[in-house]
Amino acid sequence: MNANATAPTIRRATPEDASGLAALGAATFTETFGHLYPPEDLQAFLATSHSPEHWAETLADSRGAVWVAELADGSLIGFIAAGTCKLPVENCEPTAGEIRQLYVLASHHNLRLGTRLMDVALEWLEAQGRKPLYIGVWSENYGAQRFYARYGFSKVGDYGFPVGSTVDHEFILKRFDPR
Repeated sequence: MNANATAPTIRRATPEDASGLAALGAATFTETFGHLYPPEDLQAFLATSHSPEHWAETLADSRGAVWVAELADGSLIGFIAAGTCKLPVENCEPTAGEIRQLYVLASHHNLRLGTRLMDVALEWLEAQGRKPLYIGVWSENYGAQRFYARYGFSKVGDYGFPVGSTVDHEFILKRFDPR
């Protein structure tokens, strides 16, 4: 069998993906960051930020878009969400865009899915006239910071990101000029 026949595909998410994105978002956030929080904080965050209702609203918002990485059997294994900038950026430009979330299940890392998802989202943001671009990233997620730096993002600020009653120290990264 051709190796590409089983390669994950990237497609734009649809409203029918809300439940799948809720499950995937909860799974990827938990495996990446779950160890950082008391169980009640993690559950409170997941109940709001990764509920099917939250994802249905996200998918219905015309100012944003979501793409999923999907296996041939329909299993969702990664996603990226992008849109208008919602970060607490001082004097945020009216045309600013944001990469809001980028996650891939750990069992599927090293397949270049993050790169493929990022390229699709950046192309869409550019086509929407969104610039400059921002990303919020946990201050201790060094791998993600290196990944975003390869795309021209650098730190311009900080903010607190609530997960239940825990508040994470996050960096705001900005892409001043595309490649």
